[in-house]
Amino acid sequence: MPRILLFLLIVCFSSVLNANDIIKKGTIIFPKSEKINEYTTRIPFKLVDHLIIVEAEIYNKKGNFIIDTGSESMILNKMHFNNLYKHHEKKNQSFGVMEAIDNPYEKHVKDFVLQNFKLETLKSDVINLSHIEQSKKIKLLGIIGYSVLKDYEVFVDLHLNQITLSKVDRFGNKLDKNVYLEKIVDSLNFTLKNHTIILFGDINNKKVKFGLDTAAEFNQISKNLNKDLLNCFIPKKRLVLMDASNKKTEVIAGKLHRVRLSKTIYFGPMDTVLTNLKRVNEAFGTDLDGILGYEFFKYKRTIINYQKEKLYFINYPIKRH
Repeated sequence: MPRILLFLLIVCFSSVLNANDIIKKGTIIFPKSEKINEYTTRIPFKLVDHLIIVEAEIYNKKGNFIIDTGSESMILNKMHFNNLYKHHEKKNQSFGVMEAIDNPYEKHVKDFVLQNFKLETLKSDVINLSHIEQSKKIKLLGIIGYSVLKDYEVFVDLHLNQITLSKVDRFGNKLDKNVYLEKIVDSLNFTLKNHTIILFGDINNKKVKFGLDTAAEFNQISKNLNKDLLNCFIPKKRLVLMDASNKKTEVIAGKLHRVRLSKTIYFGPMDTVLTNLKRVNEAFGTDLDGILGYEFFKYKRTIINYQKEKLYFINYPIKRH
């Protein structure tokens, strides 16, 4: 019997709401964040399985948010924000990886405050995420995605279990010039298509295109790739994965070898699932060969700069015995 796991990879397309109403002012606060200065803050996170979870408060409710670069918008869990009205129903569907998520709604979050950081009039999708709550056994208020993160340089640090957000100008230059104590040792260009970070690399010297997503609990690789590429995938077992829309699919899990993104950026064997990426590509509006998620960030302390379309890397400390 295949093991059932939650596999979270959320992609949401927000439509513009025709209604003129803006629901009451909403402020999101991170009670455990550390303000460095007026432009930079650090937020500790916990890993729930392979998901990056931060604690926050919004509309006087306290709970958890998933950090998800694969989500276009901010998402609120309908189970905790049920004061919805019919005119807030979206005309467009929101998509999970495998199937469309039914009956999404939108809320307007007038203020999003993170210490002195303030974003005004954010749209937030409202979706039933109760199955994720039940699977992960946490109170999940929602998901923080691209629409919030894009105005910051985002340092995802699985060594210290914290995210550093530093405000940037429209050219991607940090307003705070002295953010990192550690030395940046390498960098990598990416292409931003809509909200999707696309990385160009190779497997066994054959060119491939990856999407990068902080909420992908496992890497994914397309089962439709040619044999030379799939020979680098060593199957181990079968799993049943559940996506954000509560749909299940059976996949083969194993180790992916010989992944390289540049002459200096390459990886050892990474936990990966072999699956059909058709729905992922429909959701992202791309033709990706794979998705890099938790396994990528586990190996690389990564800084994301959306405006410059660039990743920067900081080494893990050398372990001394």
